[in-house]
Amino acid sequence: MNWNMSIRQIHRWLSIAFTVAVIVNVIAMMQEKQAVWVGLLALFPLILLLLTGLYMFALPYAAKWRSARGISG
Repeated sequence: MNWNMSIRQIHRWLSIAFTVAVIVNVIAMMQEKQAVWVGLLALFPLILLLLTGLYMFALPYAAKWRSARGISG
């Protein structure tokens, strides 16, 4: 498995973790027992989702840049 496929797999698992964290957060809010750590539970996978998503977003642009650079240089 190459690096890009690993990032995609990590991104998929992070999306599952984020969804579970949001569900736990909603359930905790319904029970009116607000704890700070429950509110922050979804923040960690969300930050990692942002990073992996930005990486995957930039991949096609980086490939175009590399191929154009290889032709002219």
